Amino acid sequence: MIEVRDLAKRYGSTVAVDGISFTVRPGAVTGFLGRNGAGKSTTMRMILGLIRPTRGTALVCGRPYRELADPLRRVGALLEARSAHPDRTAYHHLLWLARSNRIPTARVHEVPGMAGREPAAGRRAGGFSLGMAQRLGLAAALLGDPEVLVLDEPMNGLDPDGIRWLRGLLRDYAAQGRTVFVSSHLMGEVAQTADRVIVIDGGRLVADTTVAELTAGGSLEDAFFRLTEGRRE
Repeated sequence: MIEVRDLAKRYGSTVAVDGISFTVRPGAVTGFLGRNGAGKSTTMRMILGLIRPTRGTALVCGRPYRELADPLRRVGALLEARSAHPDRTAYHHLLWLARSNRIPTARVHEVPGMAGREPAAGRRAGGFSLGMAQRLGLAAALLGDPEVLVLDEPMNGLDPDGIRWLRGLLRDYAAQGRTVFVSSHLMGEVAQTADRVIVIDGGRLVADTTVAELTAGGSLEDAFFRLTEGRRE
């Protein structure tokens, strides 16, 4: 479970996140929506201990992320598609991550096939297309067989087959009682994949509800624009 309480981040006079609170529970896919600059990526980075909040707390599995032992075994994260060293092969990138978190080497051979990129395991990451880099990032997120997934725009660059595969993966993960938190600008995909949705705008929480409740009067896209009407990025 992910618990965010009064989380805020300020950069000088700029407020990136303004005291938001929500819970991402196991057993459901939770979509995270907002315009560019709404504070989604900043929130995810605070959850993962990459940015120190100005105030508030973010807990994963009941503890701050930085206090987790072998964090890849608890939380799988994808924030940047091109995070692998360009001179490393996909295999060696995953092997390095596995060894740093005491994950069996056998798992390194399993996850590329799960992410549909096994033929590219021996290629250097610097030559990957965006879609291939995204699949490598997803393989890395799955490496520790974690109970929590935190994915920032994971469908970017994926072809239709990749999007369909990812949709099924997220649903299967949630069905196993795991926690799935995923941001996306693709409203149609969120509507098809997510059970719940959290919407922020201008760094503030504007909705935390089920997709069914939010779309009762129309599409998710229509509901999103109603919630953020008159607001600026």
